[in-house]
Amino acid sequence: MPILRRSPFTLRHFPRAPSSRRYHATPSRNAATLTIGIRREDPQRIWERRCPLSPAAVNELVRRDGVQVLVQDCDRRVWSTDEFVRAGAKVHPTLSPAHITLGIKETPLHEVLTDPLPAPSESSNAPSVPRTHFMFSHTTKGQPYNMELLSKFVSESSLTGGMDTAQPALLPRLIDYELLVGEDGKRTVGFGWFAGVAGTLESLSALAHAHLELGIASPFLYTPRPHTHPSLQSLRTVLRDVVGAQIAAEGTPKALGPIVIGVTGTGKVAEGVFDLLRDLPIQMVKVQDLPALVNNHDADLHKVYVVHALPADYFFRHDGMPYNRSDYYANPQDYHSEFHSTIAPYLSLLLNGTGWSPAFPRLMTSAQVVLALERAQHVGRGRFACIGDISCDVEGGVEVLPHSSTLSEPAFTVRPAPHLPPLTMMAVDILPTALPREASEHFSDVLLPYLRTYIAGLRGGQSRGDAGEQGILDGLHRATVAADGELAEPFRWLAGPLKVWSESRGETARSSSSRPPPAKKVLMLGSGMVAGPAVGEICRRGDVQLLVASNSKQEAERLTAPHANASSVVVDVGDVDAVGRLVAEADLVISLLPVSFHPAVAGLCIQYRKHLVTASYISPAMKALHERAVSADVLLLNEIGLDPGIDHCSALSLIESLRAQKKEIVSFTSFCGGLPAPEYAEVPLRYKFSWSPRGVLTAASNDARFKLRGREFEIDGGDLLHEYVPDVPISSVLKFEGIANRDSLPYAKIYGLEPLDTLRTVFRGTLRYPGFCDLMGMFKRIGLLESVVPIQLDSWTSLVCRSLEQRLGMLVMDDPASMLSALSDVVPAKSLDGLLHALHWLSIIPPTAMEIVADSTAHPPLPRRPMAPLDLFAILLAHKLRYEPSERDLVVLSHEIVARPSGAQDLEEVYTSSLVAYGTSEASAMSRCVGLPVAFAALQVLDGGVRARGVQGPTEKEVYMNVLERLEEAGLGMKESVRVGTETAVEGVEERLARQWLSGR
Repeated sequence: MPILRRSPFTLRHFPRAPSSRRYHATPSRNAATLTIGIRREDPQRIWERRCPLSPAAVNELVRRDGVQVLVQDCDRRVWSTDEFVRAGAKVHPTLSPAHITLGIKETPLHEVLTDPLPAPSESSNAPSVPRTHFMFSHTTKGQPYNMELLSKFVSESSLTGGMDTAQPALLPRLIDYELLVGEDGKRTVGFGWFAGVAGTLESLSALAHAHLELGIASPFLYTPRPHTHPSLQSLRTVLRDVVGAQIAAEGTPKALGPIVIGVTGTGKVAEGVFDLLRDLPIQMVKVQDLPALVNNHDADLHKVYVVHALPADYFFRHDGMPYNRSDYYANPQDYHSEFHSTIAPYLSLLLNGTGWSPAFPRLMTSAQVVLALERAQHVGRGRFACIGDISCDVEGGVEVLPHSSTLSEPAFTVRPAPHLPPLTMMAVDILPTALPREASEHFSDVLLPYLRTYIAGLRGGQSRGDAGEQGILDGLHRATVAADGELAEPFRWLAGPLKVWSESRGETARSSSSRPPPAKKVLMLGSGMVAGPAVGEICRRGDVQLLVASNSKQEAERLTAPHANASSVVVDVGDVDAVGRLVAEADLVISLLPVSFHPAVAGLCIQYRKHLVTASYISPAMKALHERAVSADVLLLNEIGLDPGIDHCSALSLIESLRAQKKEIVSFTSFCGGLPAPEYAEVPLRYKFSWSPRGVLTAASNDARFKLRGREFEIDGGDLLHEYVPDVPISSVLKFEGIANRDSLPYAKIYGLEPLDTLRTVFRGTLRYPGFCDLMGMFKRIGLLESVVPIQLDSWTSLVCRSLEQRLGMLVMDDPASMLSALSDVVPAKSLDGLLHALHWLSIIPPTAMEIVADSTAHPPLPRRPMAPLDLFAILLAHKLRYEPSERDLVVLSHEIVARPSGAQDLEEVYTSSLVAYGTSEASAMSRCVGLPVAFAALQVLDGGVRARGVQGPTEKEVYMNVLERLEEAGLGMKESVRVGTETAVEGVEERLARQWLSGR
């Protein structure tokens, strides 16, 4: 019986001592039985004819390296079984004796050999060693459909879902070709050039079909499809001598104008495209030359015009600065594509060879494709008729691509808009296999050095120690996904997807008994004022288990008690380890904590690869996590409450609708506010708190910036409450005043309204009832909004006295006369009576003998430690101005967009989109308008419905449309209206703002 041992080839410990003996020297005596197996590709992949090794390479391995090569019989492979046999291989039905198994695509699950086998040796007592499998495994991005394949390479003792084995070190090693890269990070083993060549041929053929749809026969009808010829040389001969020759002699159809092919990308795919196009009579042109070229009726039609569109040609910063590669990769969110306007309308065919990832701007969004097609109709016949998406990134860089195609049916049509002609698309996902011989020969040549080095390691031979071999060793190490029954360090995170797959099977790895799939786990951090509706909505899903983590046991239990699929836990959010353990166990995290806690929670979500959803603004600290989140394939979705949140979603939806109607947007204003219902507003500030009082108080000192009628305004935080807008005209019943809300200018970019200099007005504001700003301004004057220097109270009635002392830098006695004198020093006489009334009502100055209006509600507990006046005031207001159970609140959101119809510069239309919602006996309006969007977005992310990654707001259409549709179902839909500017004398919001800041009050 053979003894057991670990594989002698361990990349981490591969011998590196210098030696004069080369890896291919006369093999040691145990080399004769080292065996490689060439697998038959999955029979279900009918077009897959490629092979990882050529007969010539097999012959070298057998004759020169003393390796035994086995091959499975296959009648579809590009080389026949007989050719491999003549090269020295032997036919074997299962490849069970192979130490190394080679294939192209994933091995069918039932064919994956996982049992160990005797080490290469002539001894009858050879130790057992694990097998090695080389393939494109498609597991390293956590692809759910291949987690079962990955499970064959890991042990259940180390990972849930792995193999049940007593000897995990003898499970096979998985090496993925896709991970074989050089020091520069570029792939060294692949098929990119051949994808470019085959994709160009298929796309030219698709273009010819698109021309036929127009009633025109073009020379591209004779383009050979790549799989129809025995060799690439034969294909190129036909393309050059038939298609190219006809173009050179007879020209392309005059009805189509100059044929213009656009190419994107700079890698191997683009190299293949250009190498093939050179077989045609081409002339390279620049992007800036395209309009003149296609409008030139005397253009030479005896050639094909090719433009290589580089990122600098179509990516632009939102601030108007030119493309910079390093800046683009560091800050992709600052860029947008103009490909649809500057390039696409002039093309006959687009060959897209550039990749895309969710953090980066698309080459063209679906909406931009519509715009490109609309413009192309005016440019000329046959413009932008066909796209060959060689990158085949479904709903990716070219968002309109709905699915991939096959070599059986390589082209199909889509209709991005009903009023536009169809767009022909080619998007075959296995293009290189259309050129199986040349592609396989190339692949075999670049794989062979890796294979030989690996073989030398299995034989235990000495290393040459040179830089070339070391690079190959490093490459093999990087390409190892699993070994010794464990995931390699860079892929430890795959334990999560593997566990999800294991649990979703409906059975454990040890048992085949069926069970319902496990619930998806959502962790909610925080149990404050807006949590209730979010909890209720999430718990409507029976397949979701919610855990509410809070520092208030009573609040958390109150929220979760009505729901069987919800539970609670007490946690101190300052305990990073405790929070980290909760995050690690969740599938998705919702943070309803104060905004200052979000970056720390986001860091844990990145560490444990969990998506995060919050309702808060994206802070600088959160934004700084973008690259880390993208690298971890994690979404940190913020600003999905009310303001920010519903305001973003509704604005983006309305803007998209106007753009689709070819309207020019010249002004955007938006106001939002959460208030008491009018019947409950007879209190100081005419305000009650349905969310963090501290947030309301700090917002009163934020700087603000906006653009109004072509002028930019900046308001210092110290002047914000003084520079309010009386009588904001958004309701004919209720009266409001408005406050500028932070920096409005970035929203021109967020909402796609750039360039800013073409936008007349952009303003975002907060709504309050009349009197709020004046009284809050007085509170600020007397020091109640001071947030830095702490004070110590001996009673709540000393709050104003201590705050004034800090404000004035002098002792203030707490008798009524001294207090009145001190207040008179900082408060205008006309405002003093109203301020005193509010302070007495709040019970934060000593009582007097005069009649006062006081709230009978007791004070909250007095903090024992010193705190800033703002924090103390927030605690008091949260108690004094809280909603009683019978009281209801009000949420008002209103956008006003001024737009012009295309070509009608003198006519302006005013569009409004509004939401008015009152609280109910079950939940406040504010908690519904914050909690429900959070829940809707969280469930969409949980279900895999959001593709974006990194730090994001709800700016992707798939997010904001889903949220708006769900809000409509919940009775929180937006109401839209439109009026022509000359139809009515009603003052609009923009006009009111202009009267405020351009004409005075």
